[in-house]
Amino acid sequence: MTVPPAMTVPPAALIHVIDDDPSVRAALEDLLASMGLETRLFTSTREFLAAPPSDVPGCLVLDVRMPGQSGLEFQAQMEALGLRMPVIFITGHGDIAMAVRAMKAGAIEFLAKPFDDQELLDAIHRGIEHDRLRRAQEGRLSDLRRRFEALAPGEQAVMALVVRGLLNKQIAAELGVSEITVKVRRSRVMLKMEANSLPELVRLSDILHGSPADEGSM
Repeated sequence: MTVPPAMTVPPAALIHVIDDDPSVRAALEDLLASMGLETRLFTSTREFLAAPPSDVPGCLVLDVRMPGQSGLEFQAQMEALGLRMPVIFITGHGDIAMAVRAMKAGAIEFLAKPFDDQELLDAIHRGIEHDRLRRAQEGRLSDLRRRFEALAPGEQAVMALVVRGLLNKQIAAELGVSEITVKVRRSRVMLKMEANSLPELVRLSDILHGSPADEGSM
């Protein structure tokens, strides 16, 4: 009888720690493990970038001062690298200017060593929740784009004019087609976009075109 290999269950969240101090890495691993949180430990940003990417919510606990690239330099590079993971800074050599720079760039927290364990855990939980919400929004936006791309070119043209508030006869004149054709395309647009009303279709169109307020309410 062949025994099937054990299935690996992916973690619900993954905390990435980048710190060149082995004692700090070990302490953080023990602390996070005690809370049921899985960690990946790295000695440098280069080592972090060389590791396989994860596809679960999480955050990055990042030391400010390390040999080679500093944590602040890496934070500035993250967007260009397509990394949108929430960042929590830890440092034994921080100052107010560093903290302000890090927070302005979007860091969740900036903690001086030795820091309170609960402060770090609270920041990590905020980071995980922030990443979960971002991933959920991106998933919904990706699905919405898929629906829009499933529209035929004529249907996309009708949708663009419908959300501008034009009547069927006005759309027909604009596109040089019959009013019946517009009605058929409009019906298909509503069906494929999964919109139950004109206001909902307008909202979906705003999200597709990058309206921040509407995207946040998806």
